[in-house]
Amino acid sequence: MTPMIVALDVSKHFGPLKALDGVSLEVARGEVVCIIGPSGSGKSTFLRCLNQLERIDGGAIWVNGELIGYRREGDRLHPLSDREIARQRLASGMVFQRFNLFGHMTVLQNIIEGPVTVLRRPRAEAIADAMALLEQVGLSDKRDSYPAELSGGQQQRIAIARALAMKPELLLFDEPTSALDPELVGDVLAVMRDLAKGGMTMIVVTHELGFAREVANRVVFMDNGRVVEQGPPGTLLSTPTHARTREFIAAVLP
Repeated sequence: MTPMIVALDVSKHFGPLKALDGVSLEVARGEVVCIIGPSGSGKSTFLRCLNQLERIDGGAIWVNGELIGYRREGDRLHPLSDREIARQRLASGMVFQRFNLFGHMTVLQNIIEGPVTVLRRPRAEAIADAMALLEQVGLSDKRDSYPAELSGGQQQRIAIARALAMKPELLLFDEPTSALDPELVGDVLAVMRDLAKGGMTMIVVTHELGFAREVANRVVFMDNGRVVEQGPPGTLLSTPTHARTREFIAAVLP
């Protein structure tokens, strides 16, 4: 079976900083991959490249067999237009560390904004789907609340519902619990566990190694813009091969 995502020798620079240095990774449809590693290792940059929030400087990425960000003509690659990139981006949804909800909109308005304005779906249909998603994340009673009236954990669950409303084939999570108080983390992880059980393809940048051990099909350890090691969570988190991986896990696990 063709992988859903293929990243081949991907590089990304910010001035003299080499944020990604030849990253190659494949993700199968329905797989949950957790990416771990120290701050500045390139984890979030890699997600942003997958979602085309950043343009790669080298290598290539395919999603569902389609080269993203570029069009090949003969031996040359030509950057896609903003419109073409927006179309490709619909295949994936991204949940950010800081929620990024629209503060002037209610919960319901936040969720239906994309389906109505981007996908041109009938408003009544979008509302019905939004209410089902709110039920799924356990917040159906918050439809008329504003983000400022919600806890961080509730806002993050709304952000997940908003991403799901666009019916993506892939969900990208960029440290979705790192901005939350510890007692609020569990509810967000529970929603993510349910999505994984439902077969959603997910790439999760996280420091929650317990979650990675329980839910991931594979854990990827990154450092200095490179994939250092990857494998099943039971193996990589318990008996990693590389010294740098062992050092990181020893520092993170209690």
